[in-house]
Amino acid sequence: MLPPEIERILGELHRVARGRHLSHRTEQAYALWARRFLTHHRAVDPATLDARAVNHFLTHLANTRHVSAATQSQALAALAFLYREVLGRDLGSLPGVIRVHRPQRQPLVLTQDEVRRILVAIDPAHRLFFALLYGTGLRLLECLRLRIKDIDLEMEQITVHDGKGAKDRLTVLPASLKPALQRHLAEVKSIYLEDLRHGIANVYLPGALAQKWPAAASEWGWQYAFPAAAHSTDPVTRRHGRHHLQLRTVQRVFARAVRASGLAKPASCHTLRHSFATHLLLAGYDIRTVQELLGHRHLKTTMIYTHVLNKGRGVHSPLDLLGWSEPEKSRP
Repeated sequence: MLPPEIERILGELHRVARGRHLSHRTEQAYALWARRFLTHHRAVDPATLDARAVNHFLTHLANTRHVSAATQSQALAALAFLYREVLGRDLGSLPGVIRVHRPQRQPLVLTQDEVRRILVAIDPAHRLFFALLYGTGLRLLECLRLRIKDIDLEMEQITVHDGKGAKDRLTVLPASLKPALQRHLAEVKSIYLEDLRHGIANVYLPGALAQKWPAAASEWGWQYAFPAAAHSTDPVTRRHGRHHLQLRTVQRVFARAVRASGLAKPASCHTLRHSFATHLLLAGYDIRTVQELLGHRHLKTTMIYTHVLNKGRGVHSPLDLLGWSEPEKSRP
């Protein structure tokens, strides 16, 4: 049981986050870090918590909890939002805070044969989803949140709305997937019509659209392309409807397929996006084109895939130049 003042602050954070139209996931993450911060200093009046308290908490995460750099950065962003938008104070600079080092790692990339092996090992009920994930370069959440209206089969393109950095972009729709996608959408429409008949064909609408155009929640174009098998209640609007597939569901499906394919690489769903970019560059496509398809703001982000291409390519090992071959074992 939290003290009443902490409960009040967390309630205000939820209210402000929805007023700022933050995504539900961001709202939940910010509330979680605010709760952890306030309970970490629960013996202190929240009104007296200043930048030193934030400094102490972030250092605690680094030294005691051994969190990653990304986790510590998320905590800082959440606390900055808490102080700026809820408590009405500016944190300013945080001198002396111990920041977790962010290691520079090369992205894991699969070969085309490895991608094929994984897709074959995936349950046929989910295979189209992962084939589309690899064939479009979409981020996992972007593919989960894909709406019917965003898929243009005739133009062979997909529109990503409000992607990372609140940007829209276009990406390619694989022509080889069109027949399977048409069959899939026909099945989704039959589910939608059944839901509509029972008055529960409702989906989540982004931003203020739910107030401006509430009828859109039950229109065909706004339905998710990969709907969940069961109905659920929207945690914000409390409306009963059908959400998209759950994040953990597809992650578990992919992990099982990687194991079944016999791959030793620790591939994840995001590895398909890395492979998409690398394979396009291998096929000779311009890096600017790949940048636009991926939705990267800076070319430097896309350049990491050229490092993957160049590492070891065209370089002969000195052992090969030596003409070395393993000598046959002498018979006893």
